[in-house]
Amino acid sequence: MNEKRLMKGNEAFAEAAIASGCRYYFGYPITPQNEITEYMSRELPKANGSFVQAESELAAISMAYGAAAAGGRTLITSSSPGIALMQEGISFLCSADIPLVLINVSRGGPGIGGIQPGQADYFQATRGGGNGDYHTIVYAPASIQESVNTIRKAFDVADEYRSPVMLLVDGMLGQMMEPVMLPEAMDGAAIEKIQNKKEWALAGHGKRDVKNVIRSLHLKPEKLERSIEDRERKYDRAVSELPEFEETGIKDADIVFAAFGSTSRIVKEAMGRLEDDGISCGLIRPVTLWPFPYHAFERIGYTTKVVISVELSMGQMIEDVRLGICGRNPVELIHRTGGALLAPEEVVSKAKEWLEVYA
Repeated sequence: MNEKRLMKGNEAFAEAAIASGCRYYFGYPITPQNEITEYMSRELPKANGSFVQAESELAAISMAYGAAAAGGRTLITSSSPGIALMQEGISFLCSADIPLVLINVSRGGPGIGGIQPGQADYFQATRGGGNGDYHTIVYAPASIQESVNTIRKAFDVADEYRSPVMLLVDGMLGQMMEPVMLPEAMDGAAIEKIQNKKEWALAGHGKRDVKNVIRSLHLKPEKLERSIEDRERKYDRAVSELPEFEETGIKDADIVFAAFGSTSRIVKEAMGRLEDDGISCGLIRPVTLWPFPYHAFERIGYTTKVVISVELSMGQMIEDVRLGICGRNPVELIHRTGGALLAPEEVVSKAKEWLEVYA
């Protein structure tokens, strides 16, 4: 039976991936996710896996494309500007319906930005920076334990939907330490069973009667259109099946907060202080950022005076919050950016200011 271990987030992410059957990792160093690459270089070969130090982020995503196309459970990780460089590869993975798990340990931007935590990659993750009609399934865990649990799920969802799945975790989660219970490690037989189910994969000459071809290029417009429409039906299924959220006390709340990832933990601390001052508060924490749980906001009543999106950005998730609210309540923003973190006291102060505006 597994026991809890005190682990740094990045190392726990790597160990959870190995336990979930990941046997292929292609890394390129970038702060604040370097511990994942270091851990994988040491531990993945012990599990009969393959670690490759790529020469760039473009090379890493291309190598990962090849391993995943061959049916292997593949992980790739980076941080904000590194993920930006991988956008073309992510579009290719989506176009070829290849499952793969990505972890973005995000930091401040734009461009090189800084190395402190940030959440300004929301648009990059949920809207995508590659070309064409595609989506990436995105999870936003709020703790190291939830991240570990989500990594196992992410590999399963990627295989089921034949799609890249991203975990958007900020640098704070990657660098902090918490007690964590790791999942039971999959054995070789279980991993082989998963690979054998991938009848679409490039298994090599003589492995199967049917020779598979994976392509992104469709020169005839009608074939490309059919491919895109088939993929859209998959996305429609994801929208109906995958949205997840955590809801706390939204019934009859004066203020309902929306926050994701580690920022939601700061908001919960602030909510306790506001409750002590007689202000009732609720929270909606999206667990999936795409598909976004718009329906979670339908239960907010007209008695709620203001809905506040709390973000480490200039306000990106707030656009989805407004779509979920659909004009029923005013929506405002509390934010920091550039790597600066919000303090609970700051959330309390600004929330009271917004409540006074709409009292």
